[in-house]
Amino acid sequence: MTATLLLIFVAVFLGTFPLFSLFTRARHSYLLRHRLRKMEGGATRGTAESEHVLLPEPTTAERVLARLPLAAFFKRQVALSGVNISTLGFLLFTGSISALGFIVLFAWKENVFLALLAAMALGAFPFAYLNYHRKKRRRLFAEQLPDAMVMMARSLRAGHSLAAAVELIGLELPEPIGGLFKLAYEQQKLGVRIADSLISLRERVESQDFNFFLTVTRINSESGGNLSEILDKLAETLRSRLQIRRQVEVITAEGRISGYVLVALPVVMFAGLYLLRPGYLDVFFTQRLCQLILGAAVLGQVVGFFIIRKIVNISI
Repeated sequence: MTATLLLIFVAVFLGTFPLFSLFTRARHSYLLRHRLRKMEGGATRGTAESEHVLLPEPTTAERVLARLPLAAFFKRQVALSGVNISTLGFLLFTGSISALGFIVLFAWKENVFLALLAAMALGAFPFAYLNYHRKKRRRLFAEQLPDAMVMMARSLRAGHSLAAAVELIGLELPEPIGGLFKLAYEQQKLGVRIADSLISLRERVESQDFNFFLTVTRINSESGGNLSEILDKLAETLRSRLQIRRQVEVITAEGRISGYVLVALPVVMFAGLYLLRPGYLDVFFTQRLCQLILGAAVLGQVVGFFIIRKIVNISI
């Protein structure tokens, strides 16, 4: 009984700690936005305290995290998803819910294998959430990019500079492309060349079409040329690629749905039998041979899912 209460206490602690960390991060973000609004009104312009808020020192945990081998990978995934969360907060939340699931299920069933499955399943949810938002953001960016190219070409044709055209896109277009171009313009105001500031956005967006635009702007900045005409032709090409990509998605929709059904059906049936007939499937968690069979089945499901995904994922 004492061990069970101790496990419940640890589970509750691990579950509330990432929430407290996210609340603290959100509070700091709110204070920063409030201070920036006051600076725009001229209340605290040029003070040392404002500079301290604008350039915060990294915490000890963030410095330790930066030394980890996969820190850059996790940081890039969070940046590509556009989710408003730090890398440290994401890892804390993922590790905490995994530990919470392991402890709760182990205290309930006293089975290490089942607890490990629950921990892996719960730990996969945050990555699936990031992957969903990453794909959604990439799709929105691809749809907005041709309109941004046309707007930039018209701005250049009207006599504006490339920096002014980038500012116009940041002001007129919504997220995600509006925020990215606004960030590029802010970097240009700090002394970075506009072509270099646009290239720096490559780490924040996952788009082959955007690489075409970067190549065009870099060549134009070095050798010159009629950039507005090139952008018009590039926008037309990007719209054609987008149309073909949509047609491919329609053709491969049946294969994607079949893959999801084939992967989800055994899991749903196993969970249904486990809940409707308690004890009927306990042999898979008590005997060594059945545990190996269950592990092989899970591995086969994962491999089959990635094979089907590879087949229907056609690059354009």
